[in-house]
Amino acid sequence: MIELNNTGRRARHTAWLMSSCAAIGLFAASGAAAQTAPVPAAAEQNAVEEIVVTGSYRRSLEEAVDIKRNTIGFSDSIVATDVANFPEQNLAEALQRIPGVTIERNKGLGGRVSVRGLPSEFTFVTINNLATASGSGGRDVEFDIFASEVIQQVTVQKSPRASDEEGGIAGAVTISTARPFDYSGRKLVASAEGAYNSISEKSDPKVSFLASDTWGDFGALVSFSTARRTNRTDSNSGINFRPMFRFLEAGGTRASQAAAVLARDAGVIVKSNTNRDQTGRIIFQDKVGDRAYLNTQDQWGGTLSLQYKPSANFDVAFDAMVGGFDGTEDEYDAAAYSASSRSTLETIHSYDKDTLSKYGMVVLRDVSYTATQHEMLSKERISETDYAQFGTEFNWRGDDWKLHGLAGYSGAKKTIDFSNLKHVAYAPSRTRWTANGGETIKSANPASIDMYNSPSKYLFEAYETTLEKIKDDKYAAQLDFTKDFAFDAFPALKSIQVGARYTDKSKERQYGALNIQGPSKGSTAWLNTRTLADSQLTPIDQLVPGGAYSIRDITWSQISNDYARRTFRYAGFTTPFTPGDYYEVSEQVTSLYAMADFGFDVGPVPVAINGGARYVDTSITSSGYHQIQNPNGSTGYTPAPVSSEGGYDKILPSVNFTAELTDSIMLRAAASETLMRPALTDLAYKRTASWNSFRFTDGNPNLKPTFAKQWEVGVEKYLPEGGLLAASYFSKEIEGVVRQALTGTVKNVTKYNANGSIDGVYDFDVYQPINADGSYKVSGVELVAIVPFGLFYEPLKGFGINANYTILDSSLTGQSIIGVPTPPVGLADKAYNVTLFYENDAFQARVSYNYKDKYVEGIGYEMYPIWRDGYGQTDISVSYNLNERIQLSLEGINVTDEATKGYTMDPSFPTMDERSGRRFALGLRMNF
Repeated sequence: MIELNNTGRRARHTAWLMSSCAAIGLFAASGAAAQTAPVPAAAEQNAVEEIVVTGSYRRSLEEAVDIKRNTIGFSDSIVATDVANFPEQNLAEALQRIPGVTIERNKGLGGRVSVRGLPSEFTFVTINNLATASGSGGRDVEFDIFASEVIQQVTVQKSPRASDEEGGIAGAVTISTARPFDYSGRKLVASAEGAYNSISEKSDPKVSFLASDTWGDFGALVSFSTARRTNRTDSNSGINFRPMFRFLEAGGTRASQAAAVLARDAGVIVKSNTNRDQTGRIIFQDKVGDRAYLNTQDQWGGTLSLQYKPSANFDVAFDAMVGGFDGTEDEYDAAAYSASSRSTLETIHSYDKDTLSKYGMVVLRDVSYTATQHEMLSKERISETDYAQFGTEFNWRGDDWKLHGLAGYSGAKKTIDFSNLKHVAYAPSRTRWTANGGETIKSANPASIDMYNSPSKYLFEAYETTLEKIKDDKYAAQLDFTKDFAFDAFPALKSIQVGARYTDKSKERQYGALNIQGPSKGSTAWLNTRTLADSQLTPIDQLVPGGAYSIRDITWSQISNDYARRTFRYAGFTTPFTPGDYYEVSEQVTSLYAMADFGFDVGPVPVAINGGARYVDTSITSSGYHQIQNPNGSTGYTPAPVSSEGGYDKILPSVNFTAELTDSIMLRAAASETLMRPALTDLAYKRTASWNSFRFTDGNPNLKPTFAKQWEVGVEKYLPEGGLLAASYFSKEIEGVVRQALTGTVKNVTKYNANGSIDGVYDFDVYQPINADGSYKVSGVELVAIVPFGLFYEPLKGFGINANYTILDSSLTGQSIIGVPTPPVGLADKAYNVTLFYENDAFQARVSYNYKDKYVEGIGYEMYPIWRDGYGQTDISVSYNLNERIQLSLEGINVTDEATKGYTMDPSFPTMDERSGRRFALGLRMNF
């Protein structure tokens, strides 16, 4: 059993903070001494323009626009003043303001990042040019573990060059932390913030600092950030479609009564109980739940950078980034499962034959059931993520050449300890859709119960536990050589760059589950005897801080997770790992590339071209346990993991083009081929068996990547004072999408009965993920406008707008087996961001609105598209410079208290109504 100790975590954070505060004193003292010494001339020449953490929003926009203008290819950036000084709760929420970038929210918090509407796993992420480990089970990165205060710059590269590490079809997010020579001298920045959540009514602290100094050729920088977030979310959810074959194929009274009630109350005559093309079009509610969540998150992160820069021709740096993200989520559910295994239809009070008539579907809107499974669930998720990254980098320059090298490691470990205390009451009840969700009430049946106030009716079923451990390690080394040219015979050739990179990645996952049903190991003494009333109950408004349930005017009492952990986890309890859920995937990649830069004039128009190719050779070793059947009829596993190898190689060409049509207008174009590697769970070579279906399901280490051929063209108008107007069109043709398919047969498999006798010898089908034939297209338009209003009307000087808009189209359709048109899962047709800002020498104010259009988040029972509704959120920031060194700020997140909503097929069938409240923060920032 893994017990995550909050006291131990706080002690670890305190130790970090104390050591970092000591570092501040060292930097301050050494900086004071440095002020009395003469500054070497070389240091004066090599100092770059200072990036002030407390600088203005306008300045950050100007720097981001400069980065975009000077890049060959399509990219967008945010720099330190923008990342660390804008309303956000983590790095993901800071990134959502970049054109084409949207985020996935969970309980009101930004998590994963999507670029141009494609799923998050299509995005490749690096920190300081090293692929990022985050502890997720796949390849996507959980951005919420990174504190934005320790980040210096983020660039989203949308058109790759040959020198860029491959891995992202949607784009690559490159993150940089600060180094001492980013500043002209000593720098010390500290900030403190208190934040308040309107639903939880909790106030949370955040503290961060950065200390940097240079002493001639040497420099050092340390930064640190720690924060606690307490978010409460109330949710009426889980209200999905359930096909009527759930009852009609059950046989006996359940099936015959369901058919009779359909005919009597809705005039629906079922011709065949096993014809799913008909029964799959008769819909009832699967489940309705009222849920209250409390998320408590402790996040900390720190960086250390050491730099040696003896001249403009040579520098070497060592960067370290460490951190932790510890979260506890308490979830309290009062739910009603209409489709229980004991139930069937009793009375149909209301049905809808019109809304989905074009699909031949009938939806039962209001139904009484004979034996609904009412549930009281107390769930606890405790997660602990630790990450670390270490890297060294050098640059050595001659008169016409440059040598660059790096080597580093990125790793993460994550543990998730989950429990679910489950009490169940079977009784008649009535469930129906409401305007925003669903509800369950007493039915006319005398045996019906008030599900929220009948604790003695709920019988103990299980205290379910799971434990998951993920270990993610990535090593990399790279060497690049660039040679500049000035040929009279071929003046267009400016430089040639060649390089090689080697990466070694591995990910290991362990998982196990155990259900407790009595006071000791193996005991079932509590099963169906202990009731909810036998435990200490707490009203919902006391289980989670902030008062009454905010979604509906109801209340109920449940068992707290603290009580459940103390009461139901007996002495010596452990959650054992299951061999069938284990996998380990290792991946070695050797990449070679060559590219050239060209520059020439076409008449009066300067043209720049970067073109090249990248060769990628990938080897994969995957292992996992295979499920077998023992001679006594029980299910077991192979005594050791079974390994399999795979691999592929590929040449990835790319070309990027810019033409400076005028001093302020630039034409830009790009074309490339790129890839996204398969999900690790698909590569994992583990086998599960379905003995009754005569079927094996395997992973497939021989999966190839998903490839994309893509091109883009755009035009940009650069305005004074960091202004920009830009429009681009992009197209991606994506092939090799992964899907499950029958890949072979295992002959002569002996199948045993439960008593150990031989049932027979059979051929078993093998299903594996494969790369599907064919391709699909995703295309879109991006529009960007950064406009200081003072350019056009002097009285509006200081006011401006930063806006971007992305619209997408895709030829891919979903896989509804009853023919319901379904867009690709996760793809939103449009997204946009609008920020209105004002600033003068002392005062800054910004209002930002971020919107992501509706998208399909899943396909229920492979039939019905489940939509996440469009979501827009307004954030604000106001700051005032008390003097040159101290700034006071007030920030608000989701100030209009927007709700997250969803529906199945049509908005009149809502699936969720979820509210996480507003968040306000008051902060103080000091710059020395």
